[in-house]
Parts: sequence; C-alpha cells; structure tokens
Amino acid sequence: MNPTASPLSADDLATALTNGGSGWLVLSLAAILPILWAFAMIMHFARPYILRFLGTLTLRFGGDVWWLSYVLMRDALLTITLALSVIFLMPNLYIGLGLPLTAPLATVVLLWAMVVKLIGDADDDGRTFQIVSVLMVIASVLYIVPQIYGLESADQVDALKGIGLDWVPGALSAVGSDATVNALAWPILTLSLLLFGITGAALFVRFLMGIGRAPAANPEGGA
Repeated sequence: MNPTASPLSADDLATALTNGGSGWLVLSLAAILPILWAFAMIMHFARPYILRFLGTLTLRFGGDVWWLSYVLMRDALLTITLALSVIFLMPNLYIGLGLPLTAPLATVVLLWAMVVKLIGDADDDGRTFQIVSVLMVIASVLYIVPQIYGLESADQVDALKGIGLDWVPGALSAVGSDATVNALAWPILTLSLLLFGITGAALFVRFLMGIGRAPAANPEGGA
C-alpha cells in the first residue's frame, strides 16, 4: 500500500460499493436471462404435449388443475423475462455496462409477443399461436446470440483470434473490447425505445376505447 495515498472516505466507499453492486447485479441478471428464455420457450412449445396429456386424463378436475398450472407457469415465465429485459432499455446500463447489442430489440419483440397473446387467443387460435411462436423465436435469438457470443465471450478473444473470430465479441456488444461504444448501439437503443413507447401507447389507447363496450357474442350463445 502506498503510504502517501489519501485514505478512502466513507462516501467514496459507499459510492464504489453501490456502483459495483449495481453493475454486478445487472450483469448477473443478463447472464441468467438465457436460462429464463430457455424455460419460457420450452413451456411455450410444450403446448401440444400438454394437450395430448390432457386427452388421457379421465378426471375433469385433474385436467383443469394440470392445464391451469401449465398456463400459470408459462405466462409467469414470459412476464418475468419481459420485466427483467426492461433493464436493456436503460441507457446507463445498456451503454455503461456494454450489454448485448440487440438486447433492446429482443425486449421490444417479446413485448409484441405478449401483446398478441393479450389481444388474441393463442391457446385456441392456431394462427395466433404461430405468430406468438415466431415472435418469441426472433426475440430469443436477438438476445441469446449476442449474450453468449458477445458478452460471455469477451474474455475469450485470444482463443477466438486463432480462428479469426476475435472481432465477434466486440461486434455483438454495446461496448467493444477497446472500451469504445459500438456504432450501432445508440441507433438500436433509440429505435427500441421508440417502438416500445409506440406499442405501449397503442395498447393503452385500445384499452381505453374498449372500456364500456359489450363483449363479443359467442356463436354457441355465451358471452
């Protein structure tokens, strides 16, 4: 220790712990999200299996419990994934920590998938289910690929250099290995914030316009 160095004040120590802790938390969430994405995709595409299994049950109550449990876990995983992905729309985190380059776009596409599920019936309408599936696949690729080959591979540049791919981590991260901001980072973030805001505003307007309207009549006589 340098005897001439000034001691660290309590405020400086608190600031360092706060900044370091918040950065560690955000990076930990970014590393956990691929696991949540994998579980969310598994639960979404497990729908045909669940339906086949329901056909083998002879007890109506058991079938209802099984189906409700599946829907709860599936939609809860999607909601948690979307809620955690909102951190990629924050410039101080996305740019400051060098998060995956296309993570903000993945958040927007996942929001679109949730909106389609909200205004449609992905469980009974095959077309709606296909749209949600395509949107979820696009969103997962936009996040998982830059997370693994960008952020997680940043310390493997020397190994990737041997096969001529040492440029990949910097190209897939908001901040390159030389600590310079990726030229596409701000345009992607700005576009994502714009699309996220437009989607939220359109959904809110649709909700307001639907207040007070009578529910659509069911062909079988129900509401």
